Amino acid sequence: MSLSALARYHAGLMPALTSYTHALTADQAARLRGLLAERGFEFMTKPYCLYAAARPKVNVLVYEKGPKVVVQGKETEDFVTNLLEPEILGEAKLGYEEVHSPEMFQPHIGVDESGKGDFFGPLVIAGVYVDADVTRRLREMGAVDSKRIGSDARIAQLAAEIRRTPGLVWEVISIHPERYNQLHAKFGNLNRLLAWGHAKIIENLLERVPGCPRAISDQFANPAVLQKALQERGRGIELVQRTKAESDPAVAAASILARDGFVGWLKTQGQRFGMEFPKGVSNNVKQAAAKMVETHGAGILHTVCKTHFRTANEIPQEFDSTP
Repeated sequence: MSLSALARYHAGLMPALTSYTHALTADQAARLRGLLAERGFEFMTKPYCLYAAARPKVNVLVYEKGPKVVVQGKETEDFVTNLLEPEILGEAKLGYEEVHSPEMFQPHIGVDESGKGDFFGPLVIAGVYVDADVTRRLREMGAVDSKRIGSDARIAQLAAEIRRTPGLVWEVISIHPERYNQLHAKFGNLNRLLAWGHAKIIENLLERVPGCPRAISDQFANPAVLQKALQERGRGIELVQRTKAESDPAVAAASILARDGFVGWLKTQGQRFGMEFPKGVSNNVKQAAAKMVETHGAGILHTVCKTHFRTANEIPQEFDSTP
């Protein structure tokens, strides 16, 4: 964080921090548990957590995957600055992001998608261009990876704030199921289709911000697939592919816009057909798909589902998956 931003943070001119996430080593996770016990935190069991603990105004969850710690509540900042950083992490980072991660505040594009693992609905790909001021605004509003936001209403709220952020440039491509099924057949697999969409988003944004030097996306299984898909302008910039790219505010904002587009489609089409389109590939999804087939015939799945999914062949009906 720049000195001016840091001063605003500690002067209380930026919103109070109510959520914080940081990776831990196994040793740090164990030491944090002991420290929480010493400080009188009440422990509880939570799904996917090594442990979870709470006291009034702050909750601490340490997840198995990573491991990582998530701190939530009105006293998040106090917990991080007075306990977590000095006692466990051994380094003061909160409020000093521009010192520790200057590349986050340099002009760049972030790209992400939503819907690729869902049987119903479109594949939505979004991109966001940011500079230092925009990055600060995104952090202030709480723009984080959409997978960390459990409420569709909160996704919609943040998406609206992102779209009206001064200086931010955004693009969204929504590939509705019928078109998605055609493109999947053309490209032969999801990775090439996804790379095409990412490359198109980058190209569209570079038409509007031609001086942008860099774009960030999540790591493709084969990084060359996206690199090869880049178009004329995209081939002239630095492309960064990395795991957990959503930790970058531009990618996080893109993930929110993409999720908002995906959730919006499910809601609109659910109203159109008078039923709920569930997310994912659960048994509820199969039941909803079977109901659609029973009401509208097997052909309806081409217009509302991704028919290359194995789920299409698990619907209790004879179903031809050829578009």
